[in-house]
Amino acid sequence: MGCESCTNGSNGTPAGCKNNGTCSSGGCSKLAVYDWLSNMELPGNIKRFAYVEVRFKGSRKDFYENTSSLSLNPGDCIVVEGSPGYDVGVVSAEGELARLQMDKKKLSKNTRDIKRILRKATTEDLALWREARSLESDSMFTARGISSSLGLEMKISDVEYQGDKTKATFYYTADGRVDFRELIRKFAETFRVRIEMKQIGARQEAARLGGIGSCGRELCCSTWLTDFRSVSTSAARYQQLSLNTQKLAGQCGKLKCCLNYELDSYLDAIKHLPKSNTKLRTKKGIAFHIKTDIFKGIMWYVYEEGSASGPIPIAAERVKEIIEMNENKKFPEDLKGFVEVEAPKEEAYSNVVGQDSLTRFDKKKTNRKKRRKPRGNKPPQAKGAGNPSSGKKKRPPRKKGGNNPQNTAKPKSGNRKSSDKKGPRNKK
Repeated sequence: MGCESCTNGSNGTPAGCKNNGTCSSGGCSKLAVYDWLSNMELPGNIKRFAYVEVRFKGSRKDFYENTSSLSLNPGDCIVVEGSPGYDVGVVSAEGELARLQMDKKKLSKNTRDIKRILRKATTEDLALWREARSLESDSMFTARGISSSLGLEMKISDVEYQGDKTKATFYYTADGRVDFRELIRKFAETFRVRIEMKQIGARQEAARLGGIGSCGRELCCSTWLTDFRSVSTSAARYQQLSLNTQKLAGQCGKLKCCLNYELDSYLDAIKHLPKSNTKLRTKKGIAFHIKTDIFKGIMWYVYEEGSASGPIPIAAERVKEIIEMNENKKFPEDLKGFVEVEAPKEEAYSNVVGQDSLTRFDKKKTNRKKRRKPRGNKPPQAKGAGNPSSGKKKRPPRKKGGNNPQNTAKPKSGNRKSSDKKGPRNKK
């Protein structure tokens, strides 16, 4: 049995991974877990951990107690307790790895909220589960039509049926409080199942729907990220990013979660730099800070009155020296004496290879058929000249000697040969 994201609904075989239904990680990169403790054996006096992490549709995971001591591996489909009835899920982690996950999420093993594993899923359980999953898409569109007819300001983003097809959970997003008592009554009449409404945030909605981010990879929230921390605009300011909402917003419409990934590194680097609001006083004038290269430790300053030289790059250590001099009421002549790095030179732009031409990829039409020029001063032949089909007969070539009657023609005057000259006429 493959995961629900790669299984073909018609025959139950994996459609994408072609792993014959034995996904070792329990899914196709959807919160997949790599069991790095699978090859390690437990000591003889320690029992195997009795709790298992089970994955359901989307990013929903939960822990269940293995009271029957079943032999379970990641990727196995099992039947667990529901509320009410039962549900079908896929084992994502077991053994010591499940213990570490529970300790990380601070879950107690003695709590009554943890339910039990009933059995391994049979063929009948999987058939009913697939039938329930096939109803989710149509149910979502029907539910959206009912909610819009009632005029409720909410958006139903996903529907999840329980494995026994007795309960349906509708996930929705809303800006304010929604009175859906009439909505639940109509849902119960339409779908004939137990209805549960669950409100989620914009980030959780993007995690359930999935998608491709601006980086070209699948969304972090739908693959591995489970801890959704708040992201503020100060994270972009510390990293010196332009506050453009179109570039900083993700699929959910909120600030991207990846803005927090490198924030700690930037904060550690900023601690060693002088404050940017401190002005440098010289005899030439007062200079204020405009920008900073955090990891190179370079700060750019400009005089308040303006200078033709432009921004002046100064190393952070030299800036600290100038601040210390100003505290001692000492003022240097100019900031250029403290410059240790060269400012990047802006090269003049030139269109060398014609990359700005809009027609540079257009093929020019060339006339390959060239007219043959007549040789010498010979005028061009008339149309049909020399063509046997033009109606004129060709004159046969003359042969030398012989009794050919064609050669008996008299030559023109003035062009007689010596052999053709007649003797003198007899005088009478």
